[in-house]
Amino acid sequence: MTDDPAAAELARVVRDHASRLAGALVSLLGDFSAAEDLVQDAVETALRRWPVEGIPARPDAWLFTVARNRGLDVLRRQENYRTKLAQLQWPVRPEPDDRLRLIFTCCHPALAHEAQIALTLRVVCGLTTAQIAAAFLIPETTLAQRITRAKRKISAAGIPYRIPRDDELAPRLAEVLSVIYLLFNEGYLSHTADRSHSRDLVDDAEWLATGLAGDLPNEPEVAGLLALIRLHRARTDARFDRTGQIIALQDQDRGRWDSAAIERATALLTRTARRHRTPGPYQLQAAIAACHSEAPTWADTDWDQILVLYDLLIRLQPSAITRLHRAIAVRYVHGPATALAELERLEPQLRDHALFHATRAELLRAAGRPAEAPEADRRASALTRNPAQLALLHDRLTDGAHDHQTAETEPNEGSPG
Repeated sequence: MTDDPAAAELARVVRDHASRLAGALVSLLGDFSAAEDLVQDAVETALRRWPVEGIPARPDAWLFTVARNRGLDVLRRQENYRTKLAQLQWPVRPEPDDRLRLIFTCCHPALAHEAQIALTLRVVCGLTTAQIAAAFLIPETTLAQRITRAKRKISAAGIPYRIPRDDELAPRLAEVLSVIYLLFNEGYLSHTADRSHSRDLVDDAEWLATGLAGDLPNEPEVAGLLALIRLHRARTDARFDRTGQIIALQDQDRGRWDSAAIERATALLTRTARRHRTPGPYQLQAAIAACHSEAPTWADTDWDQILVLYDLLIRLQPSAITRLHRAIAVRYVHGPATALAELERLEPQLRDHALFHATRAELLRAAGRPAEAPEADRRASALTRNPAQLALLHDRLTDGAHDHQTAETEPNEGSPG
């Protein structure tokens, strides 16, 4: 997250209004690729000019004018588009359905997850190709090719620009939530105290979840994901020290947690649970995060409740990663030896997962087998690219007598930790 208020405001303005403009242009032109190109031209122009000239009084109208003028220039030989663009007027009131249709188009199951995330960031959130590539640490050319292929697939497959019908909504909504969750995980895991990207992926994930909750207020899993994101964000300031190294949950200064944000997120989760008696995976993960966030001290953590929640989650989402996190909870209920035995049964599925080896190292030390722990830490170090996690693992290798916990028993696939 940037510390420059002007830059943060610029990012918010571009994100809010670029997504509306993209929706309006796709709806009018019927051509996703052409509309997206026009929006990105306008966004990139804004990112160059607004820091120098100041944010316009009507940023939405400014973006619209630039996009339309660029369209008239580029599409000069295509009279059909030219006529449509010339007649297009910018609405005074926002059209939330346009943005919702846009999200469902970007997250169509015909597209690979990587393409869904890239399109959502670029078209809905207004990031440039360079910004997305920097956030995911991949070459800009690779990211550009990914976006181009996705747009071509949308056109070639005739993917409709619409909100799914009621009978299609559940599986399609699950795809959208998965993209937002993966986006949040990427931002949460890669964020360090000294990171200076111009945009924060966690910001974008929360913004998307908030918008989705406003558009689909009766969908409990949307509310569950939003609560999950907000509970984690409430603890962000305490996660890193001044050098950017991770501070384990048990060692964090809970006075730096945003107690008001935690209270609002848990209230949202409680209201949702009262309306919908059967919780889904995101609500369960949010409930686990709430157990951690509401505990006044590490010693007050309700591990029995967390273990119950993990048992419920495994019934719905019986993945190896979910079982890994459950094993961490087992440590504090049934002891490290029992937890280690459960964890080691997951080795065939998770031998290439850094968190498996880091957690195994912790449990080996706690179970009285410290001589085996350094090799597990070395395996974890070889499998992670996160600078803060690497620093913590290095500290454990050079000071093996201390049990520095790396994993929180909270979200599931690719868990923020």
